[in-house]
Amino acid sequence: MLLTRKQTEFYLKDLETPAGKVINLTLTVLVLLSSGMFVAETYNIPEHILIDLNVIDIVILIFFAGEYAVRLWSAENQFNYIFSFYATIDLIAILAFFIGGVDLRFIRLLRCFRILRLIRLIDRQFLFGTITTEDGEIFARILFTLFAIIFIYSGLIYQVEHPVNPDVFCTFLDAFYFSVVTMTTVGFGDLTPISELGRLLTVLMILTGISLIPWQVGDLIKRLVKTANQLEIVCSGCGLAFHDVDAKFCKRCGTHLFKGELTISELN
Repeated sequence: MLLTRKQTEFYLKDLETPAGKVINLTLTVLVLLSSGMFVAETYNIPEHILIDLNVIDIVILIFFAGEYAVRLWSAENQFNYIFSFYATIDLIAILAFFIGGVDLRFIRLLRCFRILRLIRLIDRQFLFGTITTEDGEIFARILFTLFAIIFIYSGLIYQVEHPVNPDVFCTFLDAFYFSVVTMTTVGFGDLTPISELGRLLTVLMILTGISLIPWQVGDLIKRLVKTANQLEIVCSGCGLAFHDVDAKFCKRCGTHLFKGELTISELN
């Protein structure tokens, strides 16, 4: 039985039904596998293994190309989807490969951006099934944002610096170490970019970090302050844990609240 456009769009976004979980778990594994191969290819590995990794990456790219086509076909607003951030990154990488005549390093450079696709799964509590509170979800998003920034800029800096500075930026781990030291403002100075583009990327990495992380930390602090002025009453309808002191109904689902309901700590 063929799925309709609305059904297809539902399963591509759904994280509750078995079919939706399988689809998104498969995409997650492929993103992580692609990211892992991106790191592995920066090391001096045997030629036959490198060939196998390239074949696997081509298969993954073809899979993502098919996913892109299906998402575009099923999207309610196809124009908005084409110009969405994740779709744009995928489309550039796909076209760069299939058109040909593009520097392979450019394609590898775009692959490190695939890790950003996992952010939407964190927002929906898919990768972290044990996260049941908004505080934990925000904290997980902060950690993943920090990791994504470091991972992406490490990949970019490696691609830029390795050809001109191979002794210093020999592998992805060197670039990752440099990014961590830079982002944490430790600044040992044992690894430094020498190209103008590498230095520009370093500046952009610092600016990105100080722009995004405090903003998300601010959300967490506001949430904690708000929680301090609430009672821990578990809604029997949706499971929302905290409500205002004078609340009679759940602000999420409208279920009547009983002050004598068990708290999360009592349930555990």
